[in-house]
Amino acid sequence: MSFLKSGVAVVTGAGSGIGRALAQQLAAAGSALALADIDEA
Repeated sequence: MSFLKSGVAVVTGAGSGIGRALAQQLAAAGSALALADIDEA
């Protein structure tokens, strides 16, 4: 999928769970990433 290499993906909740897994897959595919997560503690 060539669009993964030419775009920027914004992933919220990238610190754990599905968000983290998605960020890892997008990075492996060559996407530029903007990641965000919060730690309320």
